[in-house]
Amino acid sequence: MLRIKFAPLKTPLERRLQTLAAACWFVTLAFGGTLCLAAVLYLTFYTRLWWLTLLYGAFIFYDRDVCNKGGRSSDWVRRWAWWSYLRDYFPLKLVKTADLDASRNYLFCAFPHGMLSTGAFGSFATEALGFAELFPGLRPHLVTLAGHFLLPVTRELALSCGSCSSSAESMGYLLSRPGGGHATVLIVGGAAESFYCRPGSYRIILRRRKGFIKLALKHGTPLVPVVSFGETDLYDQVSNPEGSWLRWVQDQFRKVFGIAPIIPIGRGFFQYSFGFIPRRCPVFTVVGRPMEVEKIPDPSRQQVDEVHQRFTDHLLAFFEAEKHKYVKEPDKTLLEIE
Repeated sequence: MLRIKFAPLKTPLERRLQTLAAACWFVTLAFGGTLCLAAVLYLTFYTRLWWLTLLYGAFIFYDRDVCNKGGRSSDWVRRWAWWSYLRDYFPLKLVKTADLDASRNYLFCAFPHGMLSTGAFGSFATEALGFAELFPGLRPHLVTLAGHFLLPVTRELALSCGSCSSSAESMGYLLSRPGGGHATVLIVGGAAESFYCRPGSYRIILRRRKGFIKLALKHGTPLVPVVSFGETDLYDQVSNPEGSWLRWVQDQFRKVFGIAPIIPIGRGFFQYSFGFIPRRCPVFTVVGRPMEVEKIPDPSRQQVDEVHQRFTDHLLAFFEAEKHKYVKEPDKTLLEIE
């Protein structure tokens, strides 16, 4: 028999607002683009505001390349008070382990993706965790799929938070900015990594991800390992082992749309047993020491492989050094690399 653990009826308003912020966060990421597109289509075909949506569509077309040219970050949006409720819900914390020279550009390589990359978003797409104070002079750009910047309304939110496209053109633009001061944040495993999201598990996709290494070599950009400890504890998911029909459907959907249709197991507003709201678990996003990369404008496959192996070793050493501070059973927790 299903046992449901209910939340206390007498809960402070502050905690209710935190839960609401986490729920809105999930809905925005999972359905925001689709809902906004549906709203725009409705206004276009069923109201007299069609001219307004056509103007907006023309603006999106005109503005389509901004995600490849550094984006359009807004300090006002990044400092919304609403983000502090999202931060305090888990809570989220950003940890610095080394100083970074603001006169240089960096490529932050973030792991794991988890279900929603909550730690990376809170740390690098908002100022709720104090990125500007920890890394003065650096402006973070959390990169994501270019298709997200074609969806109405949500594209404006993503751009305002400092996000840019994860295309080679976009990342090359950021990594080559004169004067430095840019931190490009790439979640290396991508959406495919979310299939491995299970509480207590740190299984990442890295072996076959080498494009970011080639970009770093072309621009001589230091690689900075970033691990969000606790990211995978926010959700469980419906069983979908490799080879199952559900996993096959999910893989095909991801290949077409770039989004992994995971069926999450979180909590609800008034109970803790199931639902789409992430669980209240602390997430520590730890930024490691940069690994220097020699500038080679046209690197060979062997050079890419050598730097890839060096970064893998650097990441493993960083994970092993930090896990004892943030994981409940560090001796049983390993970074599994696919």
